[in-house]
Amino acid sequence: MNTHTRTLSPGHRSVDEITGSRRMRRMRKADWSRRLVQENRLTVDDLIWPIFVIEGNNRREEIAAMPGVYRMSLDLAVKEAEGAARLGIPAIATFPNVEMSLRDQTGSHILDPDNIINKATRAIKAAVPEIGVITDAALDPFTSHGHDGILREGIIVNDETVAQVAAAAVGQAVAGADIIAPSDMMDGRIGAIREALDANGFQDVAIMSYATKFASAFYGPYREAVGTAGLLKGDKKTYYIDHANSDEAVREAEQDLAEGADMLMVKPGLPYLDIIRRLKDEFRVPTFAYQVSGEYSMIRAAAANGWIDGERAMLESLLAFKRAGCDGILTYFAPQVAALLKG
Repeated sequence: MNTHTRTLSPGHRSVDEITGSRRMRRMRKADWSRRLVQENRLTVDDLIWPIFVIEGNNRREEIAAMPGVYRMSLDLAVKEAEGAARLGIPAIATFPNVEMSLRDQTGSHILDPDNIINKATRAIKAAVPEIGVITDAALDPFTSHGHDGILREGIIVNDETVAQVAAAAVGQAVAGADIIAPSDMMDGRIGAIREALDANGFQDVAIMSYATKFASAFYGPYREAVGTAGLLKGDKKTYYIDHANSDEAVREAEQDLAEGADMLMVKPGLPYLDIIRRLKDEFRVPTFAYQVSGEYSMIRAAAANGWIDGERAMLESLLAFKRAGCDGILTYFAPQVAALLKG
């Protein structure tokens, strides 16, 4: 008797009778058949690499909370950008660690044409014009208090912050930024940035909206990377989204698209796959996720302790974003993944 059609036990139906001969394992039996029916794939074209830049020359500082991630001076950042381009990574997102002497209550140094983020953009675009450069116009790396906006009497003032963020975005576009990705979550910032860019002749500079940036516990290592961890007083719940809310996230995304956003970002990533799926289904626009520092560091730490296979967990986590509907992912794993995909 064919073992596939045996009854389970006397008086019980066979598996084929139970399933109607629909056996889901047929296409899982071999590597070739699994590849043939794979629904989602991760490619190098899905990767955006966030990097941290600092002043100086030939400086590389390891970030203790993010093993394998470094702050780099501009000369080294340019070399890394060249390597990323060789791997086929489409874009880099730059984040500064600004010297404390340049930080103040309003984050005014973000308006300096020669601040570290603008210098990084110019240097990378001069050396590697084919790679995209994404910049963040938020104020937190430039403020003495670590908040994303201008602080007045204990309150992050929305409209004054928006005006400064829009001016900073123009400065970043002048430096050569291809995409402005403001992460501050102030009301009206997307429309103000779009109007400012257009008025200054930068109609082709795109906006990636951090439309749904949540008040999350997963940002800690990033704050060490940009030097705001010890500065922040209070929290950011008055402007980031409550992590319990998904309808609110949809309203935020809808508003940003109405104001002129070209693409949406969800941040953090893995804890918010449901948000990614909702936004993709609702709006059908380019949708991205940021696999934030805490997500990265958890995988690194567990792998270092031998608790998980780090490489497999890394790839599985990134594929989850694709399955949820992402068109791309900001991830600190980008160079490692790109090298693996290249073979």
